[in-house]
Amino acid sequence: MLSAGLPQGAVPKLERPGPLRDRVYEALLELITTRALQPGQHLVESELAGHLGVSRQPVREALQRLNTEGWVDLRPAQGAFVHEPTEDEADQLLTVRTLLEAEAARLAAANAGSAGVAALESLCAEGEKAVAADDVDGAVALNAAFHTKIMDLAGNAVLAELAAQVDRRVRWYYTPVARQRGHQSWIEHRELIAAITARDEQLATRLMREHTEHTRRSYHERATS
Repeated sequence: MLSAGLPQGAVPKLERPGPLRDRVYEALLELITTRALQPGQHLVESELAGHLGVSRQPVREALQRLNTEGWVDLRPAQGAFVHEPTEDEADQLLTVRTLLEAEAARLAAANAGSAGVAALESLCAEGEKAVAADDVDGAVALNAAFHTKIMDLAGNAVLAELAAQVDRRVRWYYTPVARQRGHQSWIEHRELIAAITARDEQLATRLMREHTEHTRRSYHERATS
């Protein structure tokens, strides 16, 4: 076990071939974004290397990259720690997400065909099942897939690229409030699907803004609940 603990079965298997440092980076980033490695958790190179079945060198390189990207804090004479996001960091990220997602919803309402709507309905049904089963990890993954699909239906490659840059951080912030948002989040998804189906760009934009604002507010309220 890692010094601060890691859920049983949480460590992903590394695929080969491919640059090992990149595989280790992806594995550690997945553990961080799913919160299998918690904010503030001490990351010991030797323990991570043992769990991943690699030497310490690719782990060290991955931690350096994660530090550069703001996922990990490297503290002199103390080591590496999972970054603890501030309320301001979360607020800024989730505000940007609202801008991107609202425009994606508008474009999806303008462009989506029946196949796209059917894909959204399928994801929504699976998300509702995950919530009913109290499968938080599944609900988080399906929530991300739902929003990614709306971005795909928007048909704007630049918008999708910008959204991809914040997607993992959004997932990181959403995970702690996924249970709190629960079924209500998927009710809001259903309303979005209806607006997109009706090709109502204005309504889709407003609903997405409200939807993402609910998540932002839930994140800030989590500490006082």
